Amino acid sequence: MAGGVWAYPTEAVWGLGCDPWDPEAVERILALKGRPWHKGLILVAADTRQLDFLLADAPAALRKAVDDYWPGPNTLLLPDPDQRVPSLVRGDHERVAVRVPEHPQVRRLCRAFGGPLVSTSCNRAGGSPLRWPWQIHRAFGSELDGILTGALGGARRPSRIIDPMDGTLLRD
Repeated sequence: MAGGVWAYPTEAVWGLGCDPWDPEAVERILALKGRPWHKGLILVAADTRQLDFLLADAPAALRKAVDDYWPGPNTLLLPDPDQRVPSLVRGDHERVAVRVPEHPQVRRLCRAFGGPLVSTSCNRAGGSPLRWPWQIHRAFGSELDGILTGALGGARRPSRIIDPMDGTLLRD
């Protein structure tokens, strides 16, 4: 990914991804989508080990919740008290939206990168998420550094967003 912005298949829709610690790449995603930074973005990881920087001091109840929800179509809001995740990714929130997906290609991508990646639906703000590579070419053209080949998973809807400490469903 080295500073780039890429489209790739996820469980339900195509996603846009980049290095979350590369401010220029994150700003590109926000500009491509027309998304305000304060809303925040989701991170995806290959496994919980890639999230140790957020989970190392987590209470046992949070660790259990993480194990219960992942891997799967669940985005969890994790505390980031030391603000290790850049504000462009976190937005104006104290917690970070994170997911360990079931999609093998997304997990391989995170392993190849060596850590979590930004993952947001591949669409302009307010538009429907894109489900086919031809739609991505038409919508974004040469604005992306590439489109990875692959197939969407079997999910029909984007991931749920859950507060893992009390199970509150924020997006179904």
